[in-house]
Parts: sequence; C-alpha cells; structure tokens
Amino acid sequence: MDPTHTDPGVKSEPAFLAGQMLVAMPGIEDPRFERAVLYLCAHDAEQAMGLAVNRPVEGLTLFELLNNLGVHPDAGALSDLVMLGGPVERERGFVLHTDDFVSPDSTVPVADGLALTVTRDVLDALGSRLRRPRHAILALGYSGWGPGQLEQELRDNVWLICEADETLLFGDDYENKWTRALAKIGITADHLSAQSGRA
Repeated sequence: MDPTHTDPGVKSEPAFLAGQMLVAMPGIEDPRFERAVLYLCAHDAEQAMGLAVNRPVEGLTLFELLNNLGVHPDAGALSDLVMLGGPVERERGFVLHTDDFVSPDSTVPVADGLALTVTRDVLDALGSRLRRPRHAILALGYSGWGPGQLEQELRDNVWLICEADETLLFGDDYENKWTRALAKIGITADHLSAQSGRA
C-alpha cells in the first residue's frame, strides 16, 4: 500500500505537533500553567513532552546554576535566567538549543534547527564562549502527557497552537511572551477572556 495515498473516506489522525508551541488559554484549571508558553520537543502517538519558555526560576541565573554544578563558566557572566520547564522531574536539567552544538551520543534533533540535550557535556558547552550554542534555554523539569492526553486537552480548548520563532523561544521578555504568542496567531488576551468558557 502506498503510504502517501490517503483514502478520502478515512479520517486522518491529528497531526503531531513537535516543533510547535502551546499557549495556555485563560482560565486554565492548573495554576502551574497559567499564561504558560510551551515548546513541544516531542509528540507522537505514545507521548508528548514540552518545556515552558516563559517561566523563569526567580533569581536563578545560568551562571549561578553552572557554578553550583561545578561547571566554571568563562569570563563574561551568563545572565540568562533558568526556566521552570514543567512539573515533571524538576531536579533534571533540559537544554533546548540551536543545532550549532551537537553531542554525538545524546543530542536529539527536535525541529527547524533546534535540538535537545540533557547530558553534562551541554552544560560544559554553555559555560564556554567558544563552544556554546548561539541560543539556548536551560529548563528544570518538563511537561509531559501520556497517550492521547494532549490531543484531548486540545479538543477541550486548554491550549492554542502557535508557530515557534527564536524570539518567542529564546527572548528574555518573559513577562510578555504569552501576549506575543497570542498576537502571533491574531488573538488578543481581552478577546480570549471574553470568550473563555464558551464551546
């Protein structure tokens, strides 16, 4: 059977969304995701995994975290804040970065020139002016969904979908990322608040 042929009488499965962003709807029931903007690193029939890109850990810079982990960054302070990626495995670090850094054994390509690395060598690279990727986010923890969970949340209008771009991913205007993500899909927060709760 030709896998590229689609029978018009058969409903296609929903497209997987790895490489896209999820934007929390107003009134989301879980306060951990209020005004959250997540980047989906993985999404298939079995699971989905994403990192929040607009929820900094208050007062924790990348420079301080690397020092705490025994990585001594080069001169020139890394003032980037560390993100709270999600409620799962908060003691683990996940680095989403441009693909100009690759660890042969552990970097996983995500989409559109982006990759994810969770091993020590990416921390060493972040501390090096010569080896660090052009853009990177270090997040503690991640957001995860089991089979069909994210699809159900999308049907329930918990999330909106937005195309990713480097400013939304790596920009440091964390306070306004949610509003900017909504604007990118042509929606204002005021309009959404008025519509929230309607089917």
